Amino acid sequence: MKRFKFVLFLAVLFGFAALAYAAVLDEAKEAYDNGDYAKASKQFKALAEQGNADAQFAIGSMVYVGKGVPKDYGEAAKWFRMAGAQGNTDAQYNLGVMYAEGQGVKQDYAEAAIWWRMAADKGATDAQRSLGALYARGRGLPQDYSEASKWYRKAAEQGNADAQLNLGAMFDKGQGVARDYAEGAKWLRMAADQGLSVAQRNLGLHYARGDGVPQDLIQAYMWLDLAAAQGDQTAREGRDQVAGSMTPEQIAEAKRLETGWKPKSRD
Repeated sequence: MKRFKFVLFLAVLFGFAALAYAAVLDEAKEAYDNGDYAKASKQFKALAEQGNADAQFAIGSMVYVGKGVPKDYGEAAKWFRMAGAQGNTDAQYNLGVMYAEGQGVKQDYAEAAIWWRMAADKGATDAQRSLGALYARGRGLPQDYSEASKWYRKAAEQGNADAQLNLGAMFDKGQGVARDYAEGAKWLRMAADQGLSVAQRNLGLHYARGDGVPQDLIQAYMWLDLAAAQGDQTAREGRDQVAGSMTPEQIAEAKRLETGWKPKSRD
C-alpha cells in the first residue's frame, strides 16, 4: 500500500482571494482539531464548492477516511482532482495513489503517473519516489531504470527514506546506474538512520560481507538486530549467522551501540 497524504491542514493565510476565506479556514481547522468533524467537514465543503484548493484537499481527505462524512473514495477522488487541477501537490499525489490502487477510480498506472509527475515536478518527495517506482516496474510507463534512479535520487536527496532505500538497491544491483556498493551503502545508511527496517537489514549485510564498507561484524550485528527487532525474519537469521563468528565481547559491544541508537525523523 502506498503512503497516503493526510496532512489535513496547514493554513497559509496570505494569498487567498479574501480574508473571509482565512477566517473560515481557521474555524474549520479549529473544529477539526477539537474533534468536531461534522462541523469541520461542512465548513471545508462550503469553501471547496467556492473553488478553494486547500479546502478541496481537506474535504477530500475527510471523505477518504470517513471523518465527519461518509467514507466515499469516488467523492474523495473528485475533490482531489479539483484541488490537483489547481496545483495542490498533496492532492495530486493522493489522486495518483487512488489511480494506482483503484480506489474510487478504475486502476490506471498511466493516469497515476500523470498526477505523480505534476507533484514530482514541484518537488513532492513521495510523488518523486512513486514515479520512480513506476519506471522501475514498467507500470504505466516504459520500464526505464535510468529514469527510476533519477526520480529516486531527487526524493532521496530531500530525505525520503523509501527513495534512499530504493536508490541504494539500484546501486547494489547496477540498475540505471553503475554498480557501486559504497554508494549503495551510503544511501542505505541514510534510510537505516531513519529506522527503515529493510535498509537496516541490507546495511547490516553490507557490513557482514564488506561490500562497499570495511567488514565489521559489530556494525553488522547492530543493524541486523535493529531490523530483527521490527520483525524482519531475514535480518534475524542474518544476525544469528553473524553472531556465530563473533566473540561475546563483540556481541556485547554491538548491543551497547544498539542501545544508544536513536532514529532520525523520517520524511
